Amino acid sequence: MSAHDTSGRLDEAFERLHTSGPEFRGWLSNHAPMVVEALAAHGQAGAVHRWLDLYSDRLEEFPAPTERVTDANWKQALGDPRRAADWIAYFSRALDDRPWRDVLAEWWPRLLPGLYAAATHGVIRAGHAVRALEAEENAPRRAELAQALGYWAARHLPVSGLRTLPGAASAAQSLDLVPGIDPPEGGYLTRLAAVRRLPLWADEVSDADTAKERLTELVRAATHRYATHGHGEETMLVHAATAPNAVLRTLDSLPRELWAPSLHAAWTASAAVTAMYATAPPVDYAPPSRLTAQEVVERALAHGDEHVIKLTDTALDVGDDRALAAAQRAIELSRPLV
Repeated sequence: MSAHDTSGRLDEAFERLHTSGPEFRGWLSNHAPMVVEALAAHGQAGAVHRWLDLYSDRLEEFPAPTERVTDANWKQALGDPRRAADWIAYFSRALDDRPWRDVLAEWWPRLLPGLYAAATHGVIRAGHAVRALEAEENAPRRAELAQALGYWAARHLPVSGLRTLPGAASAAQSLDLVPGIDPPEGGYLTRLAAVRRLPLWADEVSDADTAKERLTELVRAATHRYATHGHGEETMLVHAATAPNAVLRTLDSLPRELWAPSLHAAWTASAAVTAMYATAPPVDYAPPSRLTAQEVVERALAHGDEHVIKLTDTALDVGDDRALAAAQRAIELSRPLV
């Protein structure tokens, strides 16, 4: 039995959260749906309501609708954050009428160019929703996918005009070649606008199975990199790993012809986040103490920070010692939730 099935607490948490908006304080992403899914996936479903109580001051009212999104006008609404409620309603109707994998397959290539949306939280939230649905399909989980896709569509943000640089054979080596922005200052959108050059990697891949292998390699490399490049104030660097991992955990729910484009988009997003937030010199890699994966999850939960929990979730997917070291580094560097 999947850990997601534990006494329905994840579904209760989704229902509780769907009365709140996808953002707070104007533009910050509501991480709660992603965190509760990650906790449930790793045997901590019993803690989701307690964690939500601690996070509740960041939950704001659901936004007001403005104008109905339809099959005829969706292109005009794409990327308009004022239309978040309209987009969520659109996907709610679509998922009521059609199988969720069909809706995902139709919209994935439309949304993929805007992977940068909301600091990649649109695709990350979608990846968590897909994992929950693959474990068990029900109304709260379909509603969570509608919320995730709607948020991604409302914040859809393509990036163009990037110059390509020579890459390397491996994902790890190519991440090392990513030039940092100069100066490394400002918020996410300011930093993203400063990204002008990124190395190519795996751009020749068109085969679905190879794309999945390379995407798995990218997630591992980006997670490992946090063990040496994670720095106290730069929690944003976790998205270099969690965004491609959201894409990876969605692949098996998508048509195979979408796997290679997904790899390419995930690489560009991971490299861009690396350019924005991995600008400080690396520290020495510290092998982890002898902790089990479950003990790392429990430490992350006790810490409570949303980025710590999500990076730990990805580190457990990778599953090796260096990935666990990255999770523990995040625990050490980040400010606890309380």
